[in-house]
Amino acid sequence: MAAFPSFCLLLFIIVTLSSSAFSLPPRRTPHLDGYLPNGEFEISPKPSNLNKTVIVGKHSLPKWEISGLVEYISGGPQPGGFFYAVARGAHAVKLGNEACVSQYVKVVRGSVYSLTFGVTRTCAQDEVLRVSVAAGQSSDLSVQTLFSSDGGDTYAWAFKPLSNVVKVTFRNPGVQENPECGPLLDSVAIKEILPLNFVRGNLVKNGGFEYGPHVFKNFSTGILVPPKVVDTISPLPGWIIESLKPVRYIDKKHFFVPSGFAAVELVGGLESAIAQIIRTVPNTLYNLIFKVGDSKDGCLGSLNVRAFAGKEAFQFPYTSTGKGGFKIASFKFRAASERTRISFMSAHYHTKQHDYGSMCGPILDDVLVFPVR
Repeated sequence: MAAFPSFCLLLFIIVTLSSSAFSLPPRRTPHLDGYLPNGEFEISPKPSNLNKTVIVGKHSLPKWEISGLVEYISGGPQPGGFFYAVARGAHAVKLGNEACVSQYVKVVRGSVYSLTFGVTRTCAQDEVLRVSVAAGQSSDLSVQTLFSSDGGDTYAWAFKPLSNVVKVTFRNPGVQENPECGPLLDSVAIKEILPLNFVRGNLVKNGGFEYGPHVFKNFSTGILVPPKVVDTISPLPGWIIESLKPVRYIDKKHFFVPSGFAAVELVGGLESAIAQIIRTVPNTLYNLIFKVGDSKDGCLGSLNVRAFAGKEAFQFPYTSTGKGGFKIASFKFRAASERTRISFMSAHYHTKQHDYGSMCGPILDDVLVFPVR
């Protein structure tokens, strides 16, 4: 009978912290949180500035500056047997070898910002999109792997500006051999990432994933947050993507989320891991609690999650029927030092039941660590 009160106390802690600690508002509203001017590319160049699909003139694409072979594309079948998937509207830009589009954006020096943008490849080659805001602040994103077969891949990339105006640039560095190929860019938004509030009772920052990059409202297949080797400043504050593949940031409007606004889906299997280093007291016993589930996106089967706290490892089983749901995992670990790394990864690789070209995996939400009393 003694176990029942302990379970009730644990449930009370989870419910209380889920309803309050993970939903604290930021201290102020981000001064940037939306599309860049003509970020959806729906304001087209003048017909006189188009040679079929090729944009002619450095300033012919409204609100953008272009360099090299940039094409203004309408989604659907193309001449030569191509099909271009434009997931978030009717139009996109296609970047040829060494071509780029750029725009100046007013920001606050020293703050952190995240760009959210839709990008997909046009050929089955190692296509790359280089995103940059200044010298020394750039990353190459490989778009060879498609996580959504409908062309709906969306990425986030974070940066910290060194001035109050930055030049946001998307470039095709020209690694593919076929000049007919090149990445498609179809939506660009920006959001200021505010400093995190301290949450009493939880050693994990942003444990409910409530704070993250801009989420498109009209269409979303989730936002791929790249690994630290690609983006040293995480668009998901508090967390480190320490794997070879990205994780997917999902919102409750387009997916099932256990609680709050957002969660993280571990879409890259054994190559997709998320971590955080927390402050601990050596030789102290801690509770590690988190929610594991499926996002109602057709991911079925054993969506098991591996959790690590320092040198201690756990595996939590979860069987998905693809209808959305979650279970609560709870483990205890003893801290070995003043810093403890907690990390989570998917135990297996998964694809959607009715779309084997789309990768998926277990979702993670409401991560909570507190000392055992």
